Amino acid sequence: MENSLRAATENIHILFVEDEPKFGTNIHKELSEKGYHVDWAYDGRIGESMFRSKQYDLILLDLNLPYINGLDLCRRIRESNKEVPVLILTALGELDDKMEAFAAGADDFLVKPVHMKELLARLQVFQKRHQINQRFDEKIRVGDLEMDYSTKSVSRQGKDISLTAKEFALLSLLMNSVGKVVSKMEIAEKVWGTDLDTGTNTIEVYISFLRNKIDKPFDVKMIQTKAGFGYLIKPA
Repeated sequence: MENSLRAATENIHILFVEDEPKFGTNIHKELSEKGYHVDWAYDGRIGESMFRSKQYDLILLDLNLPYINGLDLCRRIRESNKEVPVLILTALGELDDKMEAFAAGADDFLVKPVHMKELLARLQVFQKRHQINQRFDEKIRVGDLEMDYSTKSVSRQGKDISLTAKEFALLSLLMNSVGKVVSKMEIAEKVWGTDLDTGTNTIEVYISFLRNKIDKPFDVKMIQTKAGFGYLIKPA
């Protein structure tokens, strides 16, 4: 089991931005022992420099960072790379903190103290999503909405729509289930991982993000809610 996990992680490069020495040392040690390649930056300025000098598969990011805080760094990362998953690790655990992080472009959010089993489970979700996306090299269309897996781009009526990695994964699930109601449980499992608490409004927030980009600028609304069941997408 240990060998198979290491084989799955040996090509995964992680940028870890954290200024707390004890916590950072523990996370760096645990992930390195599991086979991940981890570059550790001690502040936001170093983190940005490392991000711009190397290609990473995943970014672990604290919010309270010296020089450049985590939210600003996340926004800067998203300006140049909308695909790389960003996972926030922070002591700030209020709902407003999570929503602000998601709005800045974060894909997931873990509150300290972080349990390694939970962190590893989240990382495996990102790995699976990356592997699934790599298998697609074609385009998929639902009405006038088009998704291109090779370029990770989305357009509607020929107009480009900018999505984060999490929004892209959620829209991909809906588009590959066209006409079918997708439950919150299925969304939680396939987009966030089975440990997402479906009692929170995280999924609703991301559906709202998608509607603002996919539906709001257009006359026909494609993303629909089936109260008590879930969500579906229908051709325009």
